[in-house]
Amino acid sequence: MTNTKITALIRYQIVFIILLVLIALGIVLNVNTGTVDIAPLRIFQIIFTNLDEGSMDSNIIWKIRLPRLLTAAVLGGALSVSGFLLQTFFRNPIAGPFVLGISSGAKMCVGFVIIFIAGKYGTLSSYTMVLTAFIGSMLMMGFVLLFSKNAKSMSMLLVIGIMIGYICSAVTDFCIAFAKDNEIANLTSWSMGSFSGGSWDSLGIICVIVFCGLFCSILISKPMEAYQLGEGYAKSMGINIKLFRVALIVLSSVLSACVTAFAGPISFVGIAVPQIAKVLMKTAKPVVIIPTAFLCGAVFCMFCDLIARAAFAPMELAIGTVTSAFGAPVVISLMIKRRKQEQ
Repeated sequence: MTNTKITALIRYQIVFIILLVLIALGIVLNVNTGTVDIAPLRIFQIIFTNLDEGSMDSNIIWKIRLPRLLTAAVLGGALSVSGFLLQTFFRNPIAGPFVLGISSGAKMCVGFVIIFIAGKYGTLSSYTMVLTAFIGSMLMMGFVLLFSKNAKSMSMLLVIGIMIGYICSAVTDFCIAFAKDNEIANLTSWSMGSFSGGSWDSLGIICVIVFCGLFCSILISKPMEAYQLGEGYAKSMGINIKLFRVALIVLSSVLSACVTAFAGPISFVGIAVPQIAKVLMKTAKPVVIIPTAFLCGAVFCMFCDLIARAAFAPMELAIGTVTSAFGAPVVISLMIKRRKQEQ
């Protein structure tokens, strides 16, 4: 093994350890922060020894804070991996579910279901919400793919995604005109983005969807690495390009749809975090970046959710507000860097 490979391996190990430590720190801070103060020792006893099971403190930790922070971690990781898959597909560092209008499409379909279907048939299951968001994601991805053939630059692709997002928002607003007050309140609350709806039941569904998507993404990491070197090289390696592209689109859409269905549209995570993962690892190899992006996304969303809850407590910020504040500068720097490289 060469010195370069040894150095890279050491870097990978150090970054993974740091990310795991940050996740542990995020868990401690999230569980320990809220309108009700609970001593760290008591938190440790409640979690690991089931002390005072059924008490108010125990219920706050087990029924509210733990499922919420774990939901934020898993969905944050899913959104980051979804962004990386889209960036690989388009070979574009600013491709992501939110920028390309995919999240807006999912929001449009979920809004339609909440307003026109849920009112007649009652509460919809989590699976129905995920399926609805997935249909919206795939629909918008189809439009992006259709228009991207004529897009000659990154800027044009960005404009197309933004315009598709505006069209979806217009359709959603049109649906709202026919909604009842309680339906408007539900849709508005959901569309602002929040992990507050996290529960153990929904977390189980989320984990099944996300970890299946993550596992499948890792399985196609070698074809992805070949695809990064160009379609010609990928074909010479015996990769079915059409089938591979379908796999990328389906996986990225499933992951982003899961996030949108359970937490609402969340911006900039899918663009910024994969780039942060590449900077940390100093490589773009999918087999390395996929788990790194997942862990980075988990850390990013856990701390953003902490800020959303604690910054102006007892008032809570929308998670999209916080992720935009930290993710937008990363995207701006990427665009400036890309512009300099093109010149």
